[in-house]
Amino acid sequence: MTDFEATRDFARSLDEQDPLAGFRAQFSIPEDRDGRRNIYVCGNSLGLQPRIAVDYVNEVLADWARLGVEGHVRAERPWLNYHRHATAGFAELAGAKAQEVVAMNTLTVNLHVLMASFYRPDVKRYKIVVESTAFPSDYFAVTSQLEMHGHDPADALIEWAPRDDERLYNEDLQQILDRHGDEIALLLLPGVQYYTGQVLDMEALCRMAHDAGCKIGLDLAHAIGNVPLELNRWGPDFAAWCTYKYLNAGPGAVGGAFVHSRHFDGDDSRYLAGWWGHDESTRFKMAHRFEPAPGVERWQLSNPPILAIAPIVASLSIFQAAGMDALRKKSLSQTAFLKFLLEKEFAGNIDTITPLDARGCQLSLVITDDALNARGVFEALEKLNVIGDWREPNVIRVAPVPLYNSFEDIYELSERLRLAVESGAA
Repeated sequence: MTDFEATRDFARSLDEQDPLAGFRAQFSIPEDRDGRRNIYVCGNSLGLQPRIAVDYVNEVLADWARLGVEGHVRAERPWLNYHRHATAGFAELAGAKAQEVVAMNTLTVNLHVLMASFYRPDVKRYKIVVESTAFPSDYFAVTSQLEMHGHDPADALIEWAPRDDERLYNEDLQQILDRHGDEIALLLLPGVQYYTGQVLDMEALCRMAHDAGCKIGLDLAHAIGNVPLELNRWGPDFAAWCTYKYLNAGPGAVGGAFVHSRHFDGDDSRYLAGWWGHDESTRFKMAHRFEPAPGVERWQLSNPPILAIAPIVASLSIFQAAGMDALRKKSLSQTAFLKFLLEKEFAGNIDTITPLDARGCQLSLVITDDALNARGVFEALEKLNVIGDWREPNVIRVAPVPLYNSFEDIYELSERLRLAVESGAA
């Protein structure tokens, strides 16, 4: 961080040297009512619209108008297998085989669908491990799964808690596994913790779970498109993600799912059956005997919503052009620059709880000056056209996204943050 300078000219010089700078023009950057550009650092909550998403959606609408039902086979991109246009992009970002990933449903639905396969309690193994600060939807999904199987979460739910520094430590999880491993059926854990932005050691988590004889699923909502993933090599039993954050697929967009290929054959290949999980070659024979599709596609239930998948396909084409390695390199540089500015300009006022050795795009800011009102600082930022988000009890999340945030954005963020701090006295 010592090579940085806290000046606008320096930030602009970084942008001039940035090989990914041109991708910014491929996104619609929100403006305020007076036409002034916002500083948008909220891709961890909702990514910005790729301009080409409009073309992809309009293509589907035009084919629908022109072809009606025949669009399933005659559209520019036939709808019958439209979801597969996301497969290569998903596989690349997830570090998976093509047969291991699919675009379907939404995140929490996918977690339930996959837990129906991989949460198999018996008399001895019936407990589930989650992080104590899990996003509520994950917590709700897990507790409802326990209850549907007749287990009381007060007994069957084990929580992996962070320490006082808000960080999750693997050794604490290992203690849980050492103590309760023969009682645990499943671990459901994040790839990136939503509140702190901590990137977890997913490879280690998978190894620890399997060494204890447990299944493990990963919630990659904040990981996919943010940090490099190697799911096939790491070997989680399953994973799921949304696409409206770093994947820029639009509000409430269709999610993604991963099942490791070792589960495709044999006794443990259990799944809920639905129309679109039936093998494509015999699907329209309308027989009542289910024939599973190859790979993860057998976990599909319904035919995919084409209009909702179109923006995913559009966005993934941008990721493939940019390359995850280059995006990760820029992201680390951007967050380092932001951390440098915070330490230089706001020492004693603002700190981060995001571990610098385990970070993605997001830095979670905390107000450390008792003379300041944290919520007031956030609201002041909003008035200054900085779009981040607030998470109770006292965190301001900001996430510069390398596809569309510039280094000058980060400098301007620090400038507006200074004004917000000046106006945020309790």
